[in-house]
Amino acid sequence: MSDIRSKFLEVYSVLKSELLNDPAFEFSHDSRQWVERMLDYNVPGGKLNRGLSVIDSYKLLKEGKELTNDEVFLACVLGWCIEWLQAYFLVLDDIMDNSVTRRGQPCWFRQPKVGMIAVNDGLILRNHIPRILKNHFREKPYYVDVLDLFNEVEFQTTSGQMIDLITTLVGEKDLSKYSLTLHRRIVQYKTAYYSFYLPVACALLMAGESLENHIIVKDILVEMGTYFQVQDDYLDCFGDPEVIGKVGTDIEDFKCSWLVVKALERCNEEQKKLLYENYGKADKACVEKVKELYKVLDLQGIFVEYENETYERLLNSIESHPSKAVQAVLKSFLSKIYNRQK
Repeated sequence: MSDIRSKFLEVYSVLKSELLNDPAFEFSHDSRQWVERMLDYNVPGGKLNRGLSVIDSYKLLKEGKELTNDEVFLACVLGWCIEWLQAYFLVLDDIMDNSVTRRGQPCWFRQPKVGMIAVNDGLILRNHIPRILKNHFREKPYYVDVLDLFNEVEFQTTSGQMIDLITTLVGEKDLSKYSLTLHRRIVQYKTAYYSFYLPVACALLMAGESLENHIIVKDILVEMGTYFQVQDDYLDCFGDPEVIGKVGTDIEDFKCSWLVVKALERCNEEQKKLLYENYGKADKACVEKVKELYKVLDLQGIFVEYENETYERLLNSIESHPSKAVQAVLKSFLSKIYNRQK
């Protein structure tokens, strides 16, 4: 795995070099330096799970056949396109949320001299994706399908972000709007398509498959993405900050979290009143009252039940898929997230 990771990082350097010498734009020394610094700060700093999943998935679809250097390279390129997409989302997301840190360092827009130039940097990141795809896939039979896939997933993700943002408008905090259906819609569109479906869809296209024949695979991966976000919501409140690497703020941020939706379902009138009065406030005492209520309502137990049921259901769906190679891809994803602590 470390070998694949180092290969993956080598491909980043190749792509960066191509972009910094793109003939469509006449770079000055300053502009080239700016873009290089912006890329290094925002693109390769995460866990790279989404990008690496393209290579893992493609390998499994090839059922143990040794990949050529060219195949490994192209799978890495598609993986990096997902990481570029992620960087574009995060740069703009941090501005919208007025966030302070990202991946353990100040958000890009908080860097000296960056500020709102970060909006344009986000757009540059987004525009790099078709440049990369054109450079490496123009001659491939699936070129149009890959472009179409990235455009569709971007549309779904930004639309999911919109639902999330208009749900938590400041001054319009209304818990009665929160439901499992709303939570599912936000998660499905904002996270599941680009984090779970996109890497596998890229691998399927590279393997010569038509995505229209794999609607069931998409449904399973979107369900997995939803499950992943429910885990995230749970860990935000009950996870160990030392392990997950951040202190959760969903309660203060008035997030449409799985926990608050479940609490609303199980509350009596008195408990509901407590929730309405304390949810979405940055006051430590208010946050503690909400957490205490979650414990009283046994949301930890409810979560364990949900996790086990979802795991069984996903496993059954995966095992009923006719292709053993596709099963292996989906099982690999599921094993990475089941029972995770961070």
